[in-house]
Amino acid sequence: METNDAAHALSTLGHPGRLAVFRLLMRFAPRGVRPTEIAEALDLKANTLSHHLSDLAAAGLVRAERQGRNLFYAVAMDRTEALVGYLALDLGRGRPQLLSPLHSADQPAENASDRVFTVLFLCTGNSARSLMAEAILRDLGQGRFRALSAGTTPRAEPHPMTLTLLRRNDHDVTGLRAKPVSELRQQGAPALDFVFTVCDSAASEDCPPWPGQPISAHWGLPDPARAEGTEAERALAFARTYAALHRRITAFTALPLATLDRLALQDGVDRLSLLT
Repeated sequence: METNDAAHALSTLGHPGRLAVFRLLMRFAPRGVRPTEIAEALDLKANTLSHHLSDLAAAGLVRAERQGRNLFYAVAMDRTEALVGYLALDLGRGRPQLLSPLHSADQPAENASDRVFTVLFLCTGNSARSLMAEAILRDLGQGRFRALSAGTTPRAEPHPMTLTLLRRNDHDVTGLRAKPVSELRQQGAPALDFVFTVCDSAASEDCPPWPGQPISAHWGLPDPARAEGTEAERALAFARTYAALHRRITAFTALPLATLDRLALQDGVDRLSLLT
Protein backbone atom coordinates (compact mmCIF):
# COMPACT_ATOMS: atom_id res chain seq x y z
CA MET A 1 0.00 0.00 0.00
CA GLU A 2 1.28 3.44 -0.92
CA THR A 3 1.79 6.01 1.82
CA ASN A 4 -0.93 8.33 0.52
CA ASP A 5 -3.44 5.46 0.43
CA ALA A 6 -2.50 4.43 3.96
CA ALA A 7 -2.87 8.01 5.19
CA HIS A 8 -6.32 8.23 3.59
CA ALA A 9 -7.41 4.95 5.18
CA LEU A 10 -6.06 5.87 8.62
CA SER A 11 -7.63 9.32 8.44
CA THR A 12 -10.97 7.73 7.58
CA LEU A 13 -10.73 5.32 10.51
CA GLY A 14 -9.71 8.19 12.77
CA HIS A 15 -13.36 9.19 13.17
CA PRO A 16 -15.05 7.24 16.03
CA GLY A 17 -18.27 6.79 14.09
CA ARG A 18 -16.59 5.42 10.97
CA LEU A 19 -14.34 3.23 13.10
CA ALA A 20 -17.41 1.79 14.87
CA VAL A 21 -19.01 0.94 11.52
CA PHE A 22 -15.82 -0.70 10.28
CA ARG A 23 -15.42 -2.71 13.49
CA LEU A 24 -18.99 -3.98 13.21
CA LEU A 25 -18.51 -4.99 9.57
CA MET A 26 -15.32 -6.81 10.50
CA ARG A 27 -17.24 -8.92 13.01
CA PHE A 28 -19.50 -10.10 10.17
CA ALA A 29 -16.66 -10.55 7.65
CA PRO A 30 -16.57 -11.78 4.99
CA ARG A 31 -20.36 -11.46 4.81
CA GLY A 32 -22.05 -8.15 4.18
CA VAL A 33 -24.59 -6.33 6.34
CA ARG A 34 -27.63 -4.26 5.36
CA PRO A 35 -27.43 -0.54 6.21
CA THR A 36 -30.64 -0.81 8.28
CA GLU A 37 -29.02 -3.49 10.43
CA ILE A 38 -25.85 -1.42 10.88
CA ALA A 39 -27.89 1.64 11.87
CA GLU A 40 -29.92 -0.37 14.38
CA ALA A 41 -26.88 -2.03 15.93
CA LEU A 42 -24.97 1.25 16.33
CA ASP A 43 -27.99 3.52 16.95
CA LEU A 44 -27.10 5.74 14.01
CA LYS A 45 -29.37 7.94 11.91
CA ALA A 46 -29.67 6.83 8.30
CA ASN A 47 -28.05 9.97 6.87
CA THR A 48 -25.15 9.76 9.33
CA LEU A 49 -24.53 6.13 8.44
CA SER A 50 -24.72 6.95 4.75
CA HIS A 51 -21.90 9.49 5.14
CA HIS A 52 -19.78 7.02 7.13
CA LEU A 53 -20.23 4.26 4.54
CA SER A 54 -19.48 6.65 1.69
CA ASP A 55 -16.23 7.76 3.35
CA LEU A 56 -15.18 4.16 4.10
CA ALA A 57 -15.91 3.15 0.51
CA ALA A 58 -13.93 6.12 -0.83
CA ALA A 59 -10.95 4.92 1.21
CA GLY A 60 -11.37 1.45 -0.27
CA LEU A 61 -12.09 -0.13 3.13
CA VAL A 62 -15.62 -1.34 2.40
CA ARG A 63 -17.50 -2.51 -0.68
CA ALA A 64 -21.18 -2.44 -1.51
CA GLU A 65 -22.90 -5.35 -3.23
CA ARG A 66 -26.50 -5.52 -4.37
CA GLN A 67 -28.32 -8.80 -3.87
CA GLY A 68 -31.76 -8.53 -5.39
CA ARG A 69 -33.41 -5.51 -3.82
CA ASN A 70 -31.02 -5.40 -0.88
CA LEU A 71 -27.71 -3.57 -0.61
CA PHE A 72 -25.02 -5.12 1.58
CA TYR A 73 -21.79 -3.53 2.83
CA ALA A 74 -18.75 -5.69 3.61
CA VAL A 75 -15.12 -5.15 4.56
CA ALA A 76 -12.73 -5.03 1.62
CA MET A 77 -10.41 -7.68 3.00
CA ASP A 78 -7.65 -7.18 0.43
CA ARG A 79 -7.44 -3.46 1.18
CA THR A 80 -7.59 -4.07 4.93
CA GLU A 81 -4.83 -6.67 4.67
CA ALA A 82 -2.72 -4.16 2.78
CA LEU A 83 -3.27 -1.53 5.48
CA VAL A 84 -2.30 -3.91 8.28
CA GLY A 85 0.75 -4.96 6.27
CA TYR A 86 1.74 -1.32 5.78
CA LEU A 87 1.51 -0.66 9.51
CA ALA A 88 3.48 -3.77 10.48
CA LEU A 89 6.05 -3.99 7.71
CA ASP A 90 6.50 -0.51 6.25
CA LEU A 91 5.79 1.79 9.17
CA GLY A 92 6.89 -0.76 11.78
CA ARG A 93 9.84 -2.01 9.69
CA GLY A 94 8.91 -5.59 10.56
CA ARG A 95 10.07 -5.25 14.17
CA PRO A 96 9.44 -8.50 16.07
CA GLN A 97 7.84 -6.64 18.99
CA LEU A 98 5.08 -5.56 16.59
CA LEU A 99 4.78 -8.84 14.71
CA SER A 100 4.73 -11.22 17.67
CA PRO A 101 0.93 -11.08 18.11
CA LEU A 102 0.59 -12.11 14.46
CA HIS A 103 3.39 -14.66 14.45
CA SER A 104 1.12 -17.70 14.72
CA ALA A 105 -1.12 -16.67 11.82
CA ASP A 106 0.80 -18.72 9.26
CA GLN A 107 1.70 -21.68 11.46
CA PRO A 108 -0.23 -24.93 11.81
CA ALA A 109 -1.37 -25.67 15.36
CA GLU A 110 1.22 -27.67 17.27
CA ASN A 111 0.31 -31.32 17.82
CA ALA A 112 -3.05 -30.57 16.22
CA SER A 113 -3.67 -34.24 15.50
CA ASP A 114 -3.66 -34.98 19.24
CA ARG A 115 -5.36 -31.84 20.50
CA VAL A 116 -8.88 -31.43 21.78
CA PHE A 117 -10.14 -28.17 20.32
CA THR A 118 -12.41 -25.98 22.44
CA VAL A 119 -15.25 -24.40 20.46
CA LEU A 120 -17.66 -21.72 21.69
CA PHE A 121 -21.02 -21.07 20.04
CA LEU A 122 -22.26 -17.63 21.00
CA CYS A 123 -25.67 -16.03 20.61
CA THR A 124 -27.87 -13.64 22.54
CA GLY A 125 -30.26 -15.83 24.52
CA ASN A 126 -28.36 -19.15 24.54
CA SER A 127 -31.72 -20.91 24.47
CA ALA A 128 -31.91 -22.34 20.95
CA ARG A 129 -29.27 -22.01 18.20
CA SER A 130 -26.13 -22.04 20.31
CA LEU A 131 -27.41 -24.88 22.50
CA MET A 132 -28.25 -26.92 19.39
CA ALA A 133 -24.74 -26.32 18.07
CA GLU A 134 -23.18 -27.34 21.39
CA ALA A 135 -25.11 -30.62 21.44
CA ILE A 136 -24.39 -31.37 17.77
CA LEU A 137 -20.64 -30.79 18.01
CA ARG A 138 -20.41 -32.70 21.27
CA ASP A 139 -21.75 -35.80 19.48
CA LEU A 140 -20.20 -35.33 16.03
CA GLY A 141 -16.80 -34.37 17.44
CA GLN A 142 -16.15 -37.85 18.82
CA GLY A 143 -13.89 -36.55 21.58
CA ARG A 144 -11.84 -34.28 19.31
CA PHE A 145 -13.75 -31.16 20.33
CA ARG A 146 -14.94 -29.62 23.57
CA ALA A 147 -18.23 -27.86 22.76
CA LEU A 148 -19.42 -24.84 24.75
CA SER A 149 -22.19 -22.31 24.32
CA ALA A 150 -23.13 -19.04 25.99
CA GLY A 151 -25.29 -15.97 25.56
CA THR A 152 -24.62 -12.25 25.80
CA THR A 153 -28.05 -11.87 27.45
CA PRO A 154 -29.03 -15.43 28.29
CA ARG A 155 -32.58 -16.59 28.91
CA ALA A 156 -33.51 -18.15 32.19
CA GLU A 157 -33.58 -21.63 30.64
CA PRO A 158 -33.39 -23.41 27.27
CA HIS A 159 -36.39 -23.10 24.97
CA PRO A 160 -38.63 -26.18 25.42
CA MET A 161 -38.68 -26.82 21.67
CA THR A 162 -34.88 -26.89 21.65
CA LEU A 163 -34.78 -29.70 24.18
CA THR A 164 -37.60 -31.60 22.48
CA LEU A 165 -35.85 -31.45 19.11
CA LEU A 166 -32.48 -32.49 20.52
CA ARG A 167 -33.98 -35.46 22.33
CA ARG A 168 -35.80 -36.49 19.15
CA ASN A 169 -32.46 -36.53 17.35
CA ASP A 170 -30.85 -38.68 20.06
CA HIS A 171 -28.77 -35.96 21.72
CA ASP A 172 -28.16 -36.11 25.44
CA VAL A 173 -29.44 -32.83 26.89
CA THR A 174 -28.06 -33.45 30.37
CA GLY A 175 -26.24 -30.36 31.53
CA LEU A 176 -27.47 -28.11 28.72
CA ARG A 177 -28.35 -24.74 30.21
CA ALA A 178 -28.53 -21.09 29.26
CA LYS A 179 -25.52 -19.27 30.69
CA PRO A 180 -23.81 -15.88 30.38
CA VAL A 181 -20.69 -15.43 28.32
CA SER A 182 -19.06 -13.86 31.38
CA GLU A 183 -18.58 -17.38 32.77
CA LEU A 184 -16.05 -18.01 30.03
CA ARG A 185 -14.09 -14.86 30.78
CA GLN A 186 -13.39 -15.72 34.39
CA GLN A 187 -10.03 -16.88 35.66
CA GLY A 188 -9.61 -20.59 35.02
CA ALA A 189 -12.02 -20.67 32.08
CA PRO A 190 -10.88 -22.90 29.19
CA ALA A 191 -8.81 -21.36 26.41
CA LEU A 192 -10.82 -21.13 23.20
CA ASP A 193 -9.68 -22.29 19.77
CA PHE A 194 -12.80 -21.31 17.81
CA VAL A 195 -15.64 -18.84 18.46
CA PHE A 196 -18.73 -18.90 16.25
CA THR A 197 -21.52 -16.35 16.58
CA VAL A 198 -24.80 -17.88 15.42
CA CYS A 199 -27.02 -14.80 15.65
CA ASP A 200 -26.63 -11.31 14.23
CA SER A 201 -27.29 -9.63 17.57
CA ALA A 202 -24.33 -11.34 19.22
CA ALA A 203 -22.08 -10.52 16.28
CA SER A 204 -23.15 -6.87 16.45
CA GLU A 205 -22.08 -6.49 20.07
CA ASP A 206 -18.68 -4.91 20.60
CA CYS A 207 -17.22 -7.55 22.92
CA PRO A 208 -13.61 -7.54 24.15
CA PRO A 209 -11.24 -9.77 22.17
CA TRP A 210 -10.75 -13.30 23.44
CA PRO A 211 -7.36 -14.26 24.88
CA GLY A 212 -5.26 -16.56 22.74
CA GLN A 213 -6.51 -15.31 19.36
CA PRO A 214 -9.18 -17.98 18.69
CA ILE A 215 -10.37 -18.26 15.11
CA SER A 216 -13.79 -16.67 14.83
CA ALA A 217 -16.56 -16.65 12.25
CA HIS A 218 -20.16 -15.54 11.98
CA TRP A 219 -22.63 -18.35 11.26
CA GLY A 220 -25.78 -16.27 11.59
CA LEU A 221 -29.15 -18.02 11.37
CA PRO A 222 -32.72 -16.79 12.04
CA ASP A 223 -33.88 -17.23 15.61
CA PRO A 224 -36.41 -20.09 15.66
CA ALA A 225 -37.62 -18.93 19.07
CA ARG A 226 -39.15 -15.91 17.30
CA ALA A 227 -41.06 -17.99 14.78
CA GLU A 228 -44.79 -17.41 14.74
CA GLY A 229 -47.73 -19.58 13.69
CA THR A 230 -49.01 -22.94 14.77
CA GLU A 231 -46.99 -25.27 16.94
CA ALA A 232 -46.17 -27.32 13.83
CA GLU A 233 -44.90 -24.23 12.00
CA ARG A 234 -42.77 -23.22 14.95
CA ALA A 235 -41.38 -26.75 15.26
CA LEU A 236 -40.47 -26.59 11.55
CA ALA A 237 -38.47 -23.40 12.18
CA PHE A 238 -36.50 -25.19 14.90
CA ALA A 239 -35.94 -28.20 12.62
CA ARG A 240 -34.61 -26.02 9.79
CA THR A 241 -32.18 -24.27 12.14
CA TYR A 242 -31.00 -27.60 13.50
CA ALA A 243 -30.48 -28.97 9.97
CA ALA A 244 -28.43 -25.94 8.89
CA LEU A 245 -26.23 -26.15 12.00
CA HIS A 246 -25.81 -29.90 11.54
CA ARG A 247 -24.57 -29.41 7.97
CA ARG A 248 -22.08 -26.71 8.98
CA ILE A 249 -20.77 -28.58 12.00
CA THR A 250 -20.45 -31.82 10.02
CA ALA A 251 -18.31 -29.97 7.49
CA PHE A 252 -16.35 -28.26 10.29
CA THR A 253 -15.43 -31.57 11.94
CA ALA A 254 -14.21 -32.84 8.55
CA LEU A 255 -11.67 -30.01 8.16
CA PRO A 256 -8.06 -31.28 8.34
CA LEU A 257 -7.15 -29.22 11.38
CA ALA A 258 -3.78 -30.97 11.74
CA THR A 259 -2.52 -29.69 8.39
CA LEU A 260 -4.17 -26.29 7.89
CA ASP A 261 -2.55 -23.06 9.00
CA ARG A 262 -4.61 -20.28 10.56
CA LEU A 263 -5.24 -18.49 7.29
CA ALA A 264 -6.58 -21.63 5.65
CA LEU A 265 -8.67 -22.44 8.72
CA GLN A 266 -10.17 -18.96 8.71
CA ASP A 267 -11.08 -19.29 5.06
CA GLY A 268 -12.57 -22.71 5.73
CA VAL A 269 -14.84 -21.67 8.59
CA ASP A 270 -15.91 -18.53 6.71
CA ARG A 271 -17.03 -20.65 3.77
CA LEU A 272 -19.09 -22.87 6.05
CA SER A 273 -21.31 -19.88 6.88
CA LEU A 274 -22.71 -20.17 3.35
CA LEU A 275 -24.12 -23.65 4.00
CA THR A 276 -27.87 -23.49 4.63
